Amino acid sequence: MAAMPNTHPSDPDLSTVWLRAFLEVARHGSFTVAARTLGWTQSAVSRQISSLEGALGGAPLFDRLPRGVRLTEAGRILVPYAESVAEALRGAGRELAELREAAGGRLRFGAFATADAALVPQALATFRARHPRVRVSREEGFTPTLLDRLTAGHLDLAVVSTTGGAPLEAYELHHLLDESLYVAVPADHELAGADSVRLAQLADADWISGSPRPEGTLLDAALRQGFRPRVAHVVGEWTAKQGYVAAGLGVTLVPALAAASVRPDIALLPVLDEEAPARAVYAATARGRSLTPAGEAFLAALREAAQGVPAPVSGEAD
Repeated sequence: MAAMPNTHPSDPDLSTVWLRAFLEVARHGSFTVAARTLGWTQSAVSRQISSLEGALGGAPLFDRLPRGVRLTEAGRILVPYAESVAEALRGAGRELAELREAAGGRLRFGAFATADAALVPQALATFRARHPRVRVSREEGFTPTLLDRLTAGHLDLAVVSTTGGAPLEAYELHHLLDESLYVAVPADHELAGADSVRLAQLADADWISGSPRPEGTLLDAALRQGFRPRVAHVVGEWTAKQGYVAAGLGVTLVPALAAASVRPDIALLPVLDEEAPARAVYAATARGRSLTPAGEAFLAALREAAQGVPAPVSGEAD
């Protein structure tokens, strides 16, 4: 039978040892049986009870009888409190075990809009199937806003992109993919059957964008090619942009993450990567802050989902 290690009553972990010993003795009415149940020596159990009595002001918790022990009035008062503490500690142990195994706890993440079109739903479906008991909360926003939320501790992880020039270097970045771009044109557009396109071929087109200025948007790619696109319509939602394109009101850039949800009456033309360098997509976490097991599991699901996103197009246009 193992003896209890020598500990000092000021040890912050000792209170749980005291309560274990107290509850076993109270349950069995015997120091000997309690010691056998705990796998300790009888003298170790006796020391823990003496330490607990001393910490509570010296009142005896048990009357020592010729055969066994009996709770005193002080001992009877202590029993429900000791049981409550012991149950709370067991509950905490269960939750911590679930947290370690990503079988419980919570996941708070955010993503930019086009990541929510395909990448995030696929990753979330995989994550849910593997970890159904994790509580998940999700936010949608632009990359700078998501990074602010991450810094403030409101998110565990954020799916962000290099669009807009946000200061990503201040964060831990987990690369997910390099995202190619497409130009969406009406189905009857003269370029609709092309295998790929250069942005300069559409320099005179009317453009549909989420901002009246191309700076900080996907249309930065056009600026790098030496022309300033004419933004004829400012439209925020991707589905609405497609409606404008289908009606022949202009063309728009569509990132690969949104390509799968394009309506059938418009055509997508891959943009050569030397014309519009792929934007990078990352899962960002706060530097110096540990990612929870649930966060690690969701990051793995994001990486799996990213494998299905088309790679950037390269080569020469026809």
